[in-house]
Amino acid sequence: MTTTDLIIIGAGPGGYRAAEYAAKQGLKVVIFEDSEVGGTCLNVGCIPTKTYVHSASFAEARERMSQVVPQLRSGVEGILSHPNITLVREKASFENHGDCPCDSSVAKIMGTVPVILAGEETFTAPNIIIATGSETKWLPIEGARTDPRVVDSTGLLNLETLPKRLTIIGAGVIGMEFASVFNRFGSEVTVIEYLKECLPALDSDIAKRLRKTLEKRGITFKMKTAVQNLAAIDADVILMATGRKPRTEGLNLDALGITLTPQGAIPVDENYRAGNGIYAIGDANGKQMLAHAAEMQAVRAVNQILSKTDAIRFDIMPAAIFTEPEAACVGPTEDQLKEQGIPYVCKKSFWRANGKALAMNESEGLLKLFVSPDDVILGCHAYGAHAADIVQEVSVLMCKHTTLSELSDMVHIHPTLSEILKSAAE
Repeated sequence: MTTTDLIIIGAGPGGYRAAEYAAKQGLKVVIFEDSEVGGTCLNVGCIPTKTYVHSASFAEARERMSQVVPQLRSGVEGILSHPNITLVREKASFENHGDCPCDSSVAKIMGTVPVILAGEETFTAPNIIIATGSETKWLPIEGARTDPRVVDSTGLLNLETLPKRLTIIGAGVIGMEFASVFNRFGSEVTVIEYLKECLPALDSDIAKRLRKTLEKRGITFKMKTAVQNLAAIDADVILMATGRKPRTEGLNLDALGITLTPQGAIPVDENYRAGNGIYAIGDANGKQMLAHAAEMQAVRAVNQILSKTDAIRFDIMPAAIFTEPEAACVGPTEDQLKEQGIPYVCKKSFWRANGKALAMNESEGLLKLFVSPDDVILGCHAYGAHAADIVQEVSVLMCKHTTLSELSDMVHIHPTLSEILKSAAE
């Protein structure tokens, strides 16, 4: 039996970041991955989608995706070639103590000691990080898994021809990004959403303005509409974009005494500990289903293993939606501030008043900056060209407890879109 310091299940953003960080800290790591390294984000999620966002045509998007994804995957494989890391390309699952009838690769708990079996070799480690990511959450309606027109985001990225008519079920991040992209490529796009507004994590005012902008570009939205029968949808392709759920099937977590949450996630504490020596990070714990959240949770989990402290602010988690124009947010929405009875002042700034935005022919956009009565920045929601970059600046300021007055005194380059934020502060 080979003894190692840390076992990681899953080589997506959280898993490979945990392996890289732990290895650089001197830990010996074994990481299991039964698919391509890089996880959903790199292979069929964030990165492929962004090649579509930044391509002029469907054909160009597919060509660029075929170049960018392997290049980045090669980079992850390079990270995992560190001498302290052993990559095992097998599926892992937990088993109860005793003889294991499983195939070539399983992880099982013998007492409190985690053990990995891989072919003829066994591994053991005092700590395990589960980083198995997420998968498509399918609506429980007839035909969802049998109608040949229905695809998830992975299936849509694998299409070889541009659909003439595309219907998207769900106006969350995935649905809105693909709606914007395929509308630009020339598809006739319809979005069906059960809620009254798109992008529920985004400020409702910003979300509505973004939706109206996309409507002007030819996208049809059917809000407050439930899908009960796919046969009634007149489309060549139907994208199921109703969210994602933690990927935990097959792990046999019962062997660890772990009971999943009603959403199917692994319950963890504030340090992402799910049990004695067991951690769950990224989409597997369902807390903040973002690639950058998974990476920082990886750092926190490894720090716990190393008995190190950090100052990571998981309560300040920026996010972006790469529609055209893009949107981004950090902190609560205005509706949430009202519902929670938190006093605030809303500062607004428009892209149309910014010289760089006009020069770029990107005049569509609004930024809302929320500030407490005692000058503390509470959050920022925006849509417009490079909104994600502007909101990232706000996120940094919030992490450093910067006040609105201090922001007003900071020099911003002219002409830049960052002056939109400074204008709001003033």
